[in-house]
Amino acid sequence: MVGMSTSQPVENLLGGPPPTHLPDEHAASRAALEEGQNPAHVAAADPASSLAWAVLAEQTLDSGDDVVHAVTAYAYARTGYHRGLDALRRAGWRGQGKIPADHLPNQGFLRALLALSRAADRIGEDAEAHRCAQFLVDAGTSASEVRALS
Repeated sequence: MVGMSTSQPVENLLGGPPPTHLPDEHAASRAALEEGQNPAHVAAADPASSLAWAVLAEQTLDSGDDVVHAVTAYAYARTGYHRGLDALRRAGWRGQGKIPADHLPNQGFLRALLALSRAADRIGEDAEAHRCAQFLVDAGTSASEVRALS
């Protein structure tokens, strides 16, 4: 394109904050999970990893439909969600803006958010289930896109 310089940042013409891309601080945990290590051990070794907590929540939700599984998954998902919020805030996120699902380090938070929505729904926490589902949309993704990440 004529007149565009690739050395200068591109202005956000759509308004709003730029997308948030978390730093890749938990690559070792992601690799351990990909190798099939127990997610509880991964979470214990790296408790700030949203992905480890999300995987624990997903596995718990998928392993049973009773209230004990739902409450346990809710606790795992809420931990991953809050760890992810902490990381997002450190990365400059101020409560709004896109959190791209195609950015690998963002995926743990998004998966924990979806698991929290699912677990909240299972325990009858309808307002939270809807809030989390809307948060995914506001972050620029969808439940089906995040579900496909696992």
